[in-house]
Amino acid sequence: MRRRLAEGLAIALSVASLGAGAASGRGNSEAAKVTSPPVISTSGQKSHKNKKSQPYQVGTASWYGEYFQGKQTASGEPYDMRDFTAAHPSLPLGTFVKVTNLRNGKVVVVRINDRGPVVDGRIIDVSYNAARALGFKERGLQKVRLDIYQPPTLAQLQPVAKLN
Repeated sequence: MRRRLAEGLAIALSVASLGAGAASGRGNSEAAKVTSPPVISTSGQKSHKNKKSQPYQVGTASWYGEYFQGKQTASGEPYDMRDFTAAHPSLPLGTFVKVTNLRNGKVVVVRINDRGPVVDGRIIDVSYNAARALGFKERGLQKVRLDIYQPPTLAQLQPVAKLN
């Protein structure tokens, strides 16, 4: 009986791990790509009366697009102007940053996957889609606020039962 239970659990965990690996695989399917911006609604967040969060940085943002499409980024992945990614001079690659357009209040979350900007006075280069979602694609440059963003944990593998 125990052996049958252990085998069943082993199979279930194997299937779950295969599904998790396939879901995290990059480039498996074009349909799996995120096509809408990861916009954050600030209306649903709890406010802390005595605690104001300090921005990580405030400054000028720019965007980069089609000219760089498919070229290798500092992270090693090809640049995709449709992804919500950005270049930052010093944040660790893979860091998520909430970018707020200080002119219109629009907010998106981008993942740092490249180094830049290469122009003095700019603090971040966002992808084409991020600039479009932030509403400054036509302007080219915009004053923004950067905040480090910790994405919520979606799922964790938990033990199903204790095996003896």
